[in-house]
Amino acid sequence: MNMDQLNHASQWMKSQRRTLLLTLSLFLFSSRLMAAESVEALAQHETSGLFGFLFTYIAHNPFVFLFLSIAIGYPLGKVTIKGINLGSTAGTLVVGVGIALTAFSVYGLHIDAPGLVSDIFLMMFMYAIGMKVGPQFFSGLARGGLDFVVIGLIVVFSNFIIVFFGSKLLDLAPGYAAGIISGSYTVTAVMGVAQSAINSGAVKAPAGMTLDQISANIAAGYAISYILSSVFIILLIKYLPAMFGIDPVKAGKDAEADFGAGGDAEALPSTNGFSNLGVLPLDIRAYRVDHQELVGQGVEALFHRYPHAAILKVVRGDEVFDASDNPQLQLGDVIGIRGDYHVLIEGGESTVGVEVDEPRARNVDIEVADIHLGKSAYTGKTIEEMSKEVGFGIYMKAVFRQGHQLPILPKTVVEVGDVIRVAGSDWCVKQAAKKLNSNPIVESTLTETFYLALSLLIGYVCGHLSVTLGGIPFALGTSAGCMLTGIVFSFLRTRNPAFGGPMSEGARSFLQDIGLSLFVAVLAATVGPKILASFQGIVVIKIAGLGLVAALLPPLLAWIYGLYFRKMNPAILAGACAGGRNSTPAMKGAQDECQSDMPAVGYPVPYALTSMIVLVLGYLTMVLY
Repeated sequence: MNMDQLNHASQWMKSQRRTLLLTLSLFLFSSRLMAAESVEALAQHETSGLFGFLFTYIAHNPFVFLFLSIAIGYPLGKVTIKGINLGSTAGTLVVGVGIALTAFSVYGLHIDAPGLVSDIFLMMFMYAIGMKVGPQFFSGLARGGLDFVVIGLIVVFSNFIIVFFGSKLLDLAPGYAAGIISGSYTVTAVMGVAQSAINSGAVKAPAGMTLDQISANIAAGYAISYILSSVFIILLIKYLPAMFGIDPVKAGKDAEADFGAGGDAEALPSTNGFSNLGVLPLDIRAYRVDHQELVGQGVEALFHRYPHAAILKVVRGDEVFDASDNPQLQLGDVIGIRGDYHVLIEGGESTVGVEVDEPRARNVDIEVADIHLGKSAYTGKTIEEMSKEVGFGIYMKAVFRQGHQLPILPKTVVEVGDVIRVAGSDWCVKQAAKKLNSNPIVESTLTETFYLALSLLIGYVCGHLSVTLGGIPFALGTSAGCMLTGIVFSFLRTRNPAFGGPMSEGARSFLQDIGLSLFVAVLAATVGPKILASFQGIVVIKIAGLGLVAALLPPLLAWIYGLYFRKMNPAILAGACAGGRNSTPAMKGAQDECQSDMPAVGYPVPYALTSMIVLVLGYLTMVLY
């Protein structure tokens, strides 16, 4: 480097240093200003010592509120009194409302939790649920689709009848009924539809009232009934089986077995547990080569000669050869053979030599993988034929066609698009997949973010699309849209495991838990202060009582219909009742009580149906009341 270049470099470094120092100075100055403003803001609201400071800090830092609600709500939800507990979701909701209500009523502080957080995590939760239940959803729709529709109709129309005529009977002013429907059904969009009826001129204020008062009544009816309904519907759905003398855990297991998710059936491709090894009729044993006829024979040639046994390791002194090297045997070699128990017991020593204790020959890692069959020379052949040609070192555990498990029989014919589940060493599995013109799919801790983002994008757009008929906006809803894309993506993955993945069960479970918890925490910040504003006279008792009846009686009627008239599985039925009531937390409570995800199978159909019908009924309530 010459002197000019050195001078240039030196000047450049000085310039960068000055820029860095200036940036640091500005950053420190702005940080001090922000800190001063924050302290000043806290000082303005600090009116009651330490607690005043804490609540002021929480109000100015909504993320502290969100995670504080979860941190206290989760252990609170696990506290059991006489066999009853709130559960993590209701616990978070109760704690969040308590903090928000205290901050507002005692210190006059509003906690403005960002609604975007609520939307994002609710959509992620719904997508995670869809990914879990997708393989069973279409099976459930085919088996009990009409029952799910009827359950949804029972819940939504009985809710409307109870609220509409109950409000008339209790002589509640206009606006309360629509608010109670919105709150008791925990569908905030009904408030928007009711307000649109006012704005469009479809609602006329009676004498002595204004339209603003009617709007206030909508909000009051919603606020009181929403919080009560949100908590008690969780408890009702969660304990419905026990109330009727039913073992919820047994119901969950029965549902899993009935839907092909339990018993001896293999897990569907790309669903949780599909890579479980289980108990295989195979073993790896070590033998010393004592028979001269084996000398000079390659490992692959011997497999074609003895298709029920495969040599995976060859130990020769200090050297260890894998089957992928296709080593030729020598006298005195110790070989690790994987094969059926009875084959190894009956013919191991007579065919190879003395069995020995050589851990290096038996040190083979076995994995389970799904292989989606592409077009190859082996499709259209029987399991027996294919095993002889591509089955070196692998055991065929299951075959799936269009999401249904086929029996593994020698004469079972495999076709393009089938999914074969195999167990074997990494090299053996990859070799089989290559011959079948495919790639092996194994359970992974990784998550394919591209498909996650794509499915959420599609779900949001589809759910956001709205069609207005007669002044009433109809939309699927972004959360329901994300759930349906999760269902479709997971359903397609059972047909082709290479599609839309991987999606690790750990990541899916995390999205499900944290998504719902953050959603209800934001909800608590929103409705907490409104509870106090709505406590005015005896009308509060009327709203609370009517809201609770409208929230709890309809799903109870649907439960009776499904249990006694249709003989439905209680775990599936509990999920359907939660879906008919549009209560995702209640469905989660049913899952916790059943110790199974099967309640989610009954959830989507009544949820999607009632989420649209309740908007129409909310609008009609405003017009007809």
